[in-house]
Amino acid sequence: MFEIDLDLVKKYDKPGPRYTSYPTAPHFNESFTHQDYLDEIIKTNYGEGLPDLSLYYHLPYCDTLCYFCGCNMLITRNRDRVKEYINYVKKEIDLLRAYILTGRKVSQLHWGGGTPTHLRPDEINDLASYIKSSFNFKDSAEGGSENGCEIDPRELTREHLEALRNNGFNRISMGVQDFNEKVQKAVNRIQPEDITRQTVAWVRELGFSSINLDLMYGLPFQTINSFSETVDKIIDISPDRIAVFNYAHLPWMKKHMALIHTEDLPKPGVKLDILKMTIEKLTSAGYVFIGMDHFAKPGDELAVALNEKKLYRNFQGYSTHAGTDLYSMGITAISQLNNIYTQNFKTEKEYYNSIDNNTLPIAKGYRLSDDDHLRRDVIMKLMCDFELNMNSVEEKYKIDFKNYFSWGLNNLKQFEEDNLVSIKDNKITVTEMGKLLIRNIAINFDKYIENKEDTAKYSKTI
Repeated sequence: MFEIDLDLVKKYDKPGPRYTSYPTAPHFNESFTHQDYLDEIIKTNYGEGLPDLSLYYHLPYCDTLCYFCGCNMLITRNRDRVKEYINYVKKEIDLLRAYILTGRKVSQLHWGGGTPTHLRPDEINDLASYIKSSFNFKDSAEGGSENGCEIDPRELTREHLEALRNNGFNRISMGVQDFNEKVQKAVNRIQPEDITRQTVAWVRELGFSSINLDLMYGLPFQTINSFSETVDKIIDISPDRIAVFNYAHLPWMKKHMALIHTEDLPKPGVKLDILKMTIEKLTSAGYVFIGMDHFAKPGDELAVALNEKKLYRNFQGYSTHAGTDLYSMGITAISQLNNIYTQNFKTEKEYYNSIDNNTLPIAKGYRLSDDDHLRRDVIMKLMCDFELNMNSVEEKYKIDFKNYFSWGLNNLKQFEEDNLVSIKDNKITVTEMGKLLIRNIAINFDKYIENKEDTAKYSKTI
C-alpha cells in the first residue's frame, strides 16, 4: 500500500501546470496562422518512416450543466445544432486529409467532450464511418488501433454503446465523481449508482477491452467517510483504470462554478484526508499508482507502459502511444506535431467561418525552439518515466546538464531532503511519494517559470 505523507503534500501544494504539453497552452499565440500549420503538415508528410497518426475529435455538447465542469462544453438540446456541427467536422476532415500522406496509419482515436454520446446512435455511425473512410487505420495484424470514447451514462442507451463498438471503439471512459446523493445534487449531476453499474455491465457484455472511471475530490459536502463509501463501490465495480481528479474551484475562469457555494466545499485539511484515504484504498486493492491522479490494474496497458518506460503524455493525459502526430478536430481542439502546437477556434461561428473559407480553423499556435525541445524532453521523461539520466540528455543535446539546469537542480535539493527524489550517479529518480508531486518536480525545469515569464493562473498541484 502506498502511504501518503500529508505534511509533504501541504508543504508543496501550490499552483502549477499539468504539463500535458511544454510549453503549456497559455504560451500559444495568435500570430501562428492557418498557413503556418499547413506548411508544417506538408513538411511532415514527406518521406519514409513517418510516425503513426493519433486523431482526436472534440464533441462539445452536453444535455445538462455539471457545475464542477472545467471542460470546453456547450449545453444544447437542439438536434439541428448538433447535426450542423458534425457536418463541419466532416468538412475539417476533408481539408486536413488532403495534405496527409495516404499510407500513414492511425494507431489511436479518441472522442472527447463535452459528451460524445450526446450524439444519437445514428449520428455516431455517421461520423465514425466518415472518419474510417477518410483515414487508414491499423488492422489487427498490425496491432490494431486504440479507439476510446468518453460517455455519459445519464443519457445513454445500449444502442449508443453498440454503435461505438460496431465502429471499432474498444475503450470507454466515463465520469462518476461521487455516488453520494447530496454531493450529486450540489453539483447538478444526478447519476444513481445503478445507472453506472448498468452501463459498466453493457460495456463488458459488448466486449470493450477497457473501461476507465473518473472520480473527483473536493466537491461540496464530501467527507472522508462519504467518499470512502464511493471508493469502496468503485473498487467493487473493478474498472481497468481510475482517475481521481482534484476539483479546482475557479469561478472567475468558469462562471458556472459560482453555482457551487464556497462554504459547502470541504476544508483544505479534509480534502487532503480524502485524497490520502483514496490513494491508500486503491493501492491496497491492487491498483498501480501511475502518477498524479491515475491508477490502473497491473495488467493494464498503462501500468505495463509505466514499467517498460513507454508511458506518454499529451492533451488527453497519460497515454501508451508515444511519438504519434496528433491531429485534433472540432472547436478548441489542440493538435501536436513534433515542432508545433495549434488550437482551433473556440466558438462555432469562428470555426464555421474558417472552414467555409477553406482554411483550417486555427486560432493560435506555437512553434518550439531548440530550448523548448530540450526542456519538453526532460519534463516529459520525468512526468512519464519518473526518472531521468542526465548523461543521456547531455549526449543528445550537447549540453552540460548541471550548468544548463542549475536553477532547477538547486531547487531539487529540498525535494531530495524530503525524499521525493533521489539524485546520484547523474540520475534523477522520483520516489513513490514524488509521483504524487511530480508537477512540482517538473516545474523546476520550466524556463518560463524560472524567468517569471509565465503569468497564467494554474490550479493547485494537489
